[in-house]
Amino acid sequence: MAEMGSKGVTAGKIASNVQKKLTRAQEKVLQKLGKADETKDEQFEQCVQNFNKQLTEGTRLQKDLRTYLASVKAMHEASKKLNECLQEVYEPDWPGRDEANKIAENNDLLWMDYHQKLVDQALLTMDTYLGQFPDIKSRIAKRGRKLVDYDSARHHYESLQTAKKKDEAKIAKAEEELIKAQKVFEEMNVDLQEELPSLWNSRVGFYVNTFQSIAGLEENFHKEMSKLNQNLNDVLVSLEKQHGSNTFTVKAQPRKKSKLFSRLRRKKNSDNAPAKGNKSPSPPDGSPAATPEIRVNHEPEPAGGATPGATLPKSPSQPAEASEVAGGTQPAAGAQEPGETAASEAASSSLPAVVVETFPATVNGTVEGSSGAGRLDLPPGFMFKVQAQHDYTATDTDELQLKAGDVVLVIPFQNPEEQDEGWLMGVKESDWNQHKELEKCRGVFPENFTERVP
Repeated sequence: MAEMGSKGVTAGKIASNVQKKLTRAQEKVLQKLGKADETKDEQFEQCVQNFNKQLTEGTRLQKDLRTYLASVKAMHEASKKLNECLQEVYEPDWPGRDEANKIAENNDLLWMDYHQKLVDQALLTMDTYLGQFPDIKSRIAKRGRKLVDYDSARHHYESLQTAKKKDEAKIAKAEEELIKAQKVFEEMNVDLQEELPSLWNSRVGFYVNTFQSIAGLEENFHKEMSKLNQNLNDVLVSLEKQHGSNTFTVKAQPRKKSKLFSRLRRKKNSDNAPAKGNKSPSPPDGSPAATPEIRVNHEPEPAGGATPGATLPKSPSQPAEASEVAGGTQPAAGAQEPGETAASEAASSSLPAVVVETFPATVNGTVEGSSGAGRLDLPPGFMFKVQAQHDYTATDTDELQLKAGDVVLVIPFQNPEEQDEGWLMGVKESDWNQHKELEKCRGVFPENFTERVP
């Protein structure tokens, strides 16, 4: 019988809850359709909006704080690995080994202490702060349901009073249910009306305490870490003094001041670009040398063979310098036309035929032996052509922007004193063919980014 009574109570509660849900659903439908009025409290609704905003901000802060702690943990592991590497490379007979090991241990302990204090003073406080929100959120939802029950009981009581046939017993019962629903709603409403504003105002103090704790812990951590780093630096300085004679010093390339102040304002280009005002470095692989090019073609030896003791022409060290061949003299390389051969001279002197091709040489910005200087379709003072082998990004207004494959017509500097080693003055062939204006198109560029072409 007791079990049946227990089952009967449980069944009664279930039926009561189902009836309440149906009544609430019906009431909400009537309110949405405008057939029933709804009790509203704008002040409470504003408190609910603040509560939701506060919950969102707190949840985000908690997430970011956990990310920060994960980063601290990762940095701890990276620092530990770095110190372990130092301990491995620090040889046993070096001075300060024990001190370096002790510093590494203290470094590890400092990271662990910092992480634990962040957890205790920031993360746990954050979790406690957010722990009160689920209960209040549940109570807000329950208060909303009780408000619907109150409106439903009120509407039922009013409908019985306005009915043509009044049933006093039903009216009395409806009034009793209304009073009960109103009491339950008002108790919950009063509590939340007090708690929500208080919770909203508490956010300021919580944010201040949280970030003050984080800032203070981080400040102390960096102070202690700075001391450890200074101690490690002292140990390494002592090691350097004892083994100073074996120290490998990396010296910078000597620099030469530019002749003009404008050159001092230029930036050093990235990668292999030589800085204007500095001596040009060695050209990259595949770049031509700066000296005139000599190509030698050997013809079949004439009958009788070569004259013993014959020598090949010397590379011209200066323009218009004569080359000595087999005791005789050859015309100056700059005076020869490209492609001209010396077959007749070779035959008469019983030497292999030699073809000498040179590019015009420049002396102080002037061209020697340039056959294109007077051509109308080339810029005044034209010396030779080069082709860009690499892209070059201009770093100043007087530089040329080059793409691999661009052809540049090289011209002398207006003021020879302005030319820096490793830099040439020129105009891109495409720009010259389009504009025919040197002032608008010319500029300087690094020579080792280019290769001379016929």
